[in-house]
Amino acid sequence: MEQVAVRTRARPVTGWWLDAALLAGFVALTFALARGHLLALDEAIADWALAHQPAALYWPARVLNYLGQGGQVLMPVTVLLMVLLIRRTRSVRPVLVFLSAFVLMYLTVGPLKVWLDRAAPKFEGPDRAVLFNPYASGFKALSYPSGHVANALVWYAAIALLAAALLRAYGRELPPRALVALRLLPPVIVFCTTTYLAFHWITDSVAGLLLGLILVRLMARVPWDRVPLPPLPGGVQRPAGLG
Repeated sequence: MEQVAVRTRARPVTGWWLDAALLAGFVALTFALARGHLLALDEAIADWALAHQPAALYWPARVLNYLGQGGQVLMPVTVLLMVLLIRRTRSVRPVLVFLSAFVLMYLTVGPLKVWLDRAAPKFEGPDRAVLFNPYASGFKALSYPSGHVANALVWYAAIALLAAALLRAYGRELPPRALVALRLLPPVIVFCTTTYLAFHWITDSVAGLLLGLILVRLMARVPWDRVPLPPLPGGVQRPAGLG
Protein backbone atom coordinates (compact mmCIF):
# COMPACT_ATOMS: atom_id res chain seq x y z
CA MET A 1 0.00 0.00 0.00
CA GLU A 2 2.84 2.40 0.78
CA GLN A 3 4.31 1.93 -2.71
CA VAL A 4 0.94 2.68 -4.30
CA ALA A 5 0.57 5.81 -2.19
CA VAL A 6 3.98 7.08 -3.25
CA ARG A 7 3.13 6.55 -6.93
CA THR A 8 -0.25 8.26 -6.87
CA ARG A 9 0.47 11.35 -4.82
CA ALA A 10 1.30 14.44 -6.82
CA ARG A 11 4.79 15.87 -6.91
CA PRO A 12 5.21 19.03 -4.83
CA VAL A 13 5.02 22.33 -6.66
CA THR A 14 8.38 24.08 -6.66
CA GLY A 15 9.62 27.27 -8.27
CA TRP A 16 7.65 30.37 -9.16
CA TRP A 17 8.50 30.89 -12.82
CA LEU A 18 5.28 29.29 -14.09
CA ASP A 19 3.19 31.27 -11.61
CA ALA A 20 4.89 34.46 -12.81
CA ALA A 21 4.23 33.51 -16.44
CA LEU A 22 0.54 32.84 -15.73
CA LEU A 23 0.20 36.16 -13.91
CA ALA A 24 2.00 37.98 -16.72
CA GLY A 25 -0.40 36.35 -19.19
CA PHE A 26 -3.41 37.54 -17.22
CA VAL A 27 -2.04 41.08 -16.93
CA ALA A 28 -1.18 41.19 -20.65
CA LEU A 29 -4.62 39.90 -21.64
CA THR A 30 -6.35 42.42 -19.38
CA PHE A 31 -4.22 45.28 -20.70
CA ALA A 32 -4.94 44.26 -24.30
CA LEU A 33 -8.68 44.21 -23.66
CA ALA A 34 -8.55 47.56 -21.86
CA ARG A 35 -6.82 48.99 -24.93
CA GLY A 36 -9.58 47.67 -27.18
CA HIS A 37 -7.75 44.67 -28.63
CA LEU A 38 -9.35 41.21 -29.08
CA LEU A 39 -12.85 42.67 -28.73
CA ALA A 40 -13.74 41.81 -32.34
CA LEU A 41 -12.63 38.22 -31.75
CA ASP A 42 -14.75 38.02 -28.60
CA GLU A 43 -17.81 39.35 -30.40
CA ALA A 44 -17.35 37.10 -33.44
CA ILE A 45 -17.13 33.95 -31.31
CA ALA A 46 -20.06 34.97 -29.08
CA ASP A 47 -22.26 35.90 -32.04
CA TRP A 48 -21.51 32.59 -33.75
CA ALA A 49 -22.32 30.69 -30.55
CA LEU A 50 -25.61 32.52 -30.04
CA ALA A 51 -26.60 31.76 -33.63
CA HIS A 52 -25.81 28.03 -33.34
CA GLN A 53 -27.65 26.76 -30.27
CA PRO A 54 -30.12 24.04 -31.27
CA ALA A 55 -31.89 22.43 -28.34
CA ALA A 56 -29.95 19.18 -28.82
CA LEU A 57 -26.72 21.06 -28.04
CA TYR A 58 -27.96 23.87 -25.82
CA TRP A 59 -29.52 21.81 -23.03
CA PRO A 60 -26.67 19.31 -22.60
CA ALA A 61 -24.26 22.26 -22.51
CA ARG A 62 -26.47 24.04 -19.98
CA VAL A 63 -26.51 20.98 -17.69
CA LEU A 64 -22.75 20.37 -18.01
CA ASN A 65 -22.09 24.02 -17.23
CA TYR A 66 -23.33 23.39 -13.68
CA LEU A 67 -20.00 21.65 -13.10
CA GLY A 68 -18.67 25.19 -12.59
CA GLN A 69 -21.38 26.44 -10.21
CA GLY A 70 -19.59 27.30 -6.98
CA GLY A 71 -22.42 27.97 -4.55
CA GLN A 72 -24.91 25.46 -5.93
CA VAL A 73 -22.65 22.49 -6.66
CA LEU A 74 -18.98 22.76 -5.84
CA MET A 75 -19.06 24.17 -2.32
CA PRO A 76 -21.76 21.72 -1.11
CA VAL A 77 -19.78 18.78 -2.53
CA THR A 78 -16.59 20.06 -0.92
CA VAL A 79 -18.34 20.53 2.43
CA LEU A 80 -19.74 16.99 2.28
CA LEU A 81 -16.29 15.49 1.63
CA MET A 82 -14.81 17.71 4.32
CA VAL A 83 -17.34 16.52 6.93
CA LEU A 84 -16.88 12.86 5.99
CA LEU A 85 -13.10 13.19 6.26
CA ILE A 86 -13.34 15.00 9.60
CA ARG A 87 -15.53 12.22 10.98
CA ARG A 88 -13.21 9.52 9.70
CA THR A 89 -9.90 11.05 10.77
CA ARG A 90 -11.11 13.12 13.74
CA SER A 91 -8.95 15.93 12.41
CA VAL A 92 -9.84 19.56 11.83
CA ARG A 93 -7.38 19.93 8.96
CA PRO A 94 -9.88 19.26 6.14
CA VAL A 95 -11.48 22.59 7.09
CA LEU A 96 -8.27 24.31 5.99
CA VAL A 97 -8.74 23.01 2.45
CA PHE A 98 -12.28 24.36 2.17
CA LEU A 99 -11.41 27.72 3.73
CA SER A 100 -8.38 28.16 1.48
CA ALA A 101 -10.38 27.55 -1.70
CA PHE A 102 -13.16 29.88 -0.53
CA VAL A 103 -10.84 32.70 0.57
CA LEU A 104 -8.66 32.53 -2.53
CA MET A 105 -11.69 32.81 -4.82
CA TYR A 106 -13.32 35.51 -2.70
CA LEU A 107 -10.22 37.70 -2.56
CA THR A 108 -9.20 37.44 -6.22
CA VAL A 109 -11.84 36.62 -8.82
CA GLY A 110 -14.68 38.43 -7.04
CA PRO A 111 -12.97 41.82 -6.63
CA LEU A 112 -11.54 41.67 -10.17
CA LYS A 113 -15.02 41.13 -11.59
CA VAL A 114 -16.32 44.20 -9.77
CA TRP A 115 -13.34 46.39 -10.64
CA LEU A 116 -13.04 45.49 -14.34
CA ASP A 117 -16.77 46.04 -14.92
CA ARG A 118 -17.34 44.01 -18.08
CA ALA A 119 -20.75 43.01 -19.40
CA ALA A 120 -21.57 39.51 -20.67
CA PRO A 121 -22.14 38.72 -24.37
CA LYS A 122 -25.94 38.88 -23.98
CA PHE A 123 -25.81 42.47 -22.72
CA GLU A 124 -27.97 44.62 -25.00
CA GLY A 125 -26.48 48.01 -24.17
CA PRO A 126 -23.64 49.90 -25.89
CA ASP A 127 -20.00 48.79 -25.84
CA ARG A 128 -20.96 45.34 -24.63
CA ALA A 129 -17.44 43.85 -24.91
CA VAL A 130 -15.31 46.60 -23.35
CA LEU A 131 -13.78 46.63 -19.90
CA PHE A 132 -14.84 49.42 -17.52
CA ASN A 133 -18.17 49.65 -19.33
CA PRO A 134 -19.95 52.88 -18.29
CA TYR A 135 -23.30 51.49 -19.47
CA ALA A 136 -23.26 48.31 -17.38
CA SER A 137 -23.10 47.95 -13.63
CA GLY A 138 -23.92 45.56 -10.82
CA PHE A 139 -24.79 42.01 -11.85
CA LYS A 140 -24.74 43.08 -15.50
CA ALA A 141 -21.00 43.79 -15.36
CA LEU A 142 -19.36 40.77 -13.70
CA SER A 143 -18.12 38.90 -16.75
CA TYR A 144 -14.33 39.24 -16.53
CA PRO A 145 -12.67 37.00 -15.47
CA SER A 146 -14.89 33.92 -15.69
CA GLY A 147 -15.74 32.68 -12.21
CA HIS A 148 -17.09 29.43 -13.67
CA VAL A 149 -13.73 28.45 -15.12
CA ALA A 150 -11.75 29.54 -12.06
CA ASN A 151 -14.25 27.67 -9.85
CA ALA A 152 -13.79 24.51 -11.88
CA LEU A 153 -10.03 24.63 -11.34
CA VAL A 154 -9.90 25.63 -7.68
CA TRP A 155 -12.83 23.67 -6.26
CA TYR A 156 -12.10 20.46 -8.14
CA ALA A 157 -8.53 20.65 -6.86
CA ALA A 158 -9.98 20.82 -3.33
CA ILE A 159 -12.47 18.03 -4.09
CA ALA A 160 -9.73 15.79 -5.49
CA LEU A 161 -7.55 16.42 -2.44
CA LEU A 162 -10.34 15.62 0.02
CA ALA A 163 -11.61 12.62 -1.96
CA ALA A 164 -8.12 11.12 -2.18
CA ALA A 165 -7.59 11.62 1.57
CA LEU A 166 -10.98 10.07 2.37
CA LEU A 167 -10.23 6.97 0.33
CA ARG A 168 -6.79 6.81 1.92
CA ALA A 169 -8.44 6.87 5.34
CA TYR A 170 -10.23 3.67 4.34
CA GLY A 171 -7.02 2.05 3.10
CA ARG A 172 -7.62 2.70 -0.58
CA GLU A 173 -6.12 5.01 -3.18
CA LEU A 174 -7.75 7.18 -5.81
CA PRO A 175 -6.49 5.82 -9.16
CA PRO A 176 -4.15 8.23 -10.93
CA ARG A 177 -6.36 8.36 -14.04
CA ALA A 178 -9.42 9.17 -11.93
CA LEU A 179 -7.47 11.92 -10.18
CA VAL A 180 -6.38 13.44 -13.49
CA ALA A 181 -9.90 13.20 -14.91
CA LEU A 182 -11.41 14.81 -11.80
CA ARG A 183 -9.06 17.77 -12.01
CA LEU A 184 -8.86 18.15 -15.80
CA LEU A 185 -12.22 17.31 -17.36
CA PRO A 186 -14.49 19.72 -15.41
CA PRO A 187 -12.41 22.83 -16.25
CA VAL A 188 -12.27 21.83 -19.93
CA ILE A 189 -16.02 21.18 -20.04
CA VAL A 190 -16.85 24.40 -18.21
CA PHE A 191 -14.51 26.44 -20.43
CA CYS A 192 -16.21 25.10 -23.57
CA THR A 193 -19.81 25.30 -22.34
CA THR A 194 -19.44 28.74 -20.79
CA THR A 195 -18.12 30.08 -24.09
CA TYR A 196 -20.62 28.18 -26.23
CA LEU A 197 -23.59 29.34 -24.13
CA ALA A 198 -22.29 32.93 -24.38
CA PHE A 199 -22.32 33.28 -20.62
CA HIS A 200 -18.83 34.72 -21.01
CA TRP A 201 -16.59 36.06 -23.74
CA ILE A 202 -13.83 33.63 -24.67
CA THR A 203 -11.23 35.99 -23.21
CA ASP A 204 -13.17 35.88 -19.91
CA SER A 205 -12.72 32.12 -19.92
CA VAL A 206 -9.02 32.39 -20.76
CA ALA A 207 -8.56 34.88 -17.92
CA GLY A 208 -10.41 32.56 -15.52
CA LEU A 209 -8.15 29.72 -16.63
CA LEU A 210 -4.97 31.72 -15.99
CA LEU A 211 -6.12 32.91 -12.56
CA GLY A 212 -7.45 29.50 -11.59
CA LEU A 213 -4.14 27.83 -12.40
CA ILE A 214 -2.30 30.36 -10.23
CA LEU A 215 -4.64 29.66 -7.30
CA VAL A 216 -4.41 25.89 -7.77
CA ARG A 217 -0.62 26.10 -7.68
CA LEU A 218 -0.79 28.17 -4.50
CA MET A 219 -2.97 25.51 -2.87
CA ALA A 220 -0.61 22.76 -4.04
CA ARG A 221 2.21 24.41 -2.11
CA VAL A 222 0.45 24.09 1.24
CA PRO A 223 1.64 21.19 3.46
CA TRP A 224 -1.86 20.63 4.81
CA ASP A 225 -0.91 18.01 7.40
CA ARG A 226 2.00 20.11 8.67
CA VAL A 227 0.42 23.56 8.86
CA PRO A 228 1.14 24.73 12.45
CA LEU A 229 -1.99 24.64 14.57
CA PRO A 230 -2.35 25.33 18.30
CA PRO A 231 -3.06 22.38 20.60
CA LEU A 232 -6.77 21.64 20.36
CA PRO A 233 -9.10 19.52 22.51
CA GLY A 234 -8.99 15.84 21.62
CA GLY A 235 -5.92 16.28 19.45
CA VAL A 236 -8.01 17.27 16.43
CA GLN A 237 -5.01 19.05 14.96
CA ARG A 238 -3.68 15.61 13.97
CA PRO A 239 -2.84 14.88 10.28
CA ALA A 240 -5.75 13.92 8.02
CA GLY A 241 -3.86 12.16 5.22
CA LEU A 242 -3.84 15.26 3.03
CA GLY A 243 -0.65 14.34 1.22
